[in-house]
This record gives sequence, C-alpha cells and structure tokens, in this order.
Amino acid sequence: MNKILVIVGPTAVGKTALALALAKKFDGELLSADSRQVYKGMDIVTGKDLPKDGTKIWLTDLVDPKEEFSVSQWRKEAMKVLKSVWDKKRLPIVVGGTGLYIRALLDGIGTIDIPPNKSLRDHLSGKTPQELFDILASVDNLRAAGMNQSDRKNPRRLLRAIEISHWEQDKSKGRDKGNNQWDIFMIGLKTDELGKSIEKRVKGLVEEGALDEVKRLIKGGTHWDAQSMTGIGYRKFRDFFDGKISLEEVERQWVQADLQYAKRQMTWFKKDKRVKWFDVARSGWQKKVEKAVKNWYN
Repeated sequence: MNKILVIVGPTAVGKTALALALAKKFDGELLSADSRQVYKGMDIVTGKDLPKDGTKIWLTDLVDPKEEFSVSQWRKEAMKVLKSVWDKKRLPIVVGGTGLYIRALLDGIGTIDIPPNKSLRDHLSGKTPQELFDILASVDNLRAAGMNQSDRKNPRRLLRAIEISHWEQDKSKGRDKGNNQWDIFMIGLKTDELGKSIEKRVKGLVEEGALDEVKRLIKGGTHWDAQSMTGIGYRKFRDFFDGKISLEEVERQWVQADLQYAKRQMTWFKKDKRVKWFDVARSGWQKKVEKAVKNWYN
C-alpha cells in the first residue's frame, strides 16, 4: 500500500521546516498544498519558504498569476507527482494550509471536476450578490440555506454554487471518493503563541520586498481582481496603492487578517480526526514527531 505523509496547521507555525527535516530523514519529497503558492512570481507575499539548498518543492509555480487555477487542476497535478514519487520508492510529504486542497487529494470532492458553464456565467454576469443568492435559492434551496453570510455576499462563490446545482440536475454522476488504498499519516502543528510568529513573519516579508513584488505584478498586467490577488497579503496592499492607508497600516491589517485566517484553518483541520497534533511550543516536540513518523513508516 502506498504511503503518504501529510503535515497541516495554521500559517506561520513551521510546517515547511518540519517537512524538510522529515524529508531528509525518511527520503521524502515535498508537495505544496497551498493555493497561493501555485502562482509564478508570487514568492514573497505568499511566503514560499523555498529551501536555500535547492531542494525541490513540487506544486509551486504552476501557473501565471493572470490565469485562473482550480482545486481540480491542482489535484490532477498532485496525482502526477505522487505517482512519480512512489515510482522512485520515496515518501511523498504533502505540506500546506489549504484545507480544501488536502481534502480533495485525500478524500475527493465530487464537485471539483464540474466544468465551468460559460453560457450560464455570461447570462448571470452583472447580477448582484442578492440576485445571485435568490437564483440559487430557487434552483437549490438546501445549498442556499447552507451558505454562510460571507459566501452569500461573494459573487464568485454564488455563481459557482448555481453552476454546480445546474450540473447536478442535468447529470447523474457518482461522487469521487478519493483513494482509500493509501496509508495516510497526518501530522498537525499548533501553538498558542501563533500571534508572535505571524507578526514576525509578516514583518520579515515586508522587509524582504513584498511591496516591490506587488508593484512588479501590477506593472506586469496582473489585475487587482485576478484570482491570484485575492490572497490576504495582496488584498491589503490595494488600499495602499489607492493612497488610503500607510505601509505600516498594511502591515498591521495583514497581521490581523492572518490571525483570523489561522483560526479558520484550525477550525477546518480539527474536524479531521485523522490528524495527530503536536504543540510546537513544547520542548522536544520534533523528536516526538520523528518517532511517530518512524513507527508508522517502518
């Protein structure tokens, strides 16, 4: 049975550093499960943490930032890399904080391969979020009722929900169940001191040249409304470019947004009972992780 090690947790907790250490110890290769690190040239704000020794991290730099990229596309690329790593008799180590990517890979999501409906999108273009929600409720009231307040105000998510509902009514396709033939071991990293780590991380990214990276992207034709620019750090720079806030305020808002995102990540991952959690604030946690992985892998 093919084995796969997965490392999850909130932003700035040290997932990549742990993954690199385990890759050296257990002859592994890293696969990034980060929805922002798939874009080329978006290195600083996304915190790619590329190894200085040149170690390859798969599934980064896959697509131009001006292009759309879906979880379905990511999963297809991930499956190719997994096969390659297994063929080499090495251990694939999936590391990242995008819960939807990890869920899609391990368990499958029946809706991710539903193709975009151009005619439907053209027909609904220009509709307000409320109008889109009303349309969704008329087509699929259960799906509409299950949306949170944030999703109800998000035209992109409302449109996709309508698209899925229409497709499901027209087709009778089975749910992708993922691959239950894999031997999966999931490690979760957590800490109560995440605020300090996030502040340090954001400050470091700003000093490293986050502003210059955003300038280069905009100059290169990447629009603020592009999917790639919806990442937290990039969103906070928009008001700065419009002259509404200072760079210091960008940094402050970025930290707060990352903290909120980290809480959402923990809520997501804690629902998965397969995850074995380790507190990085406690002494000797790395040794405990190594021992747990060794017991599973051997």
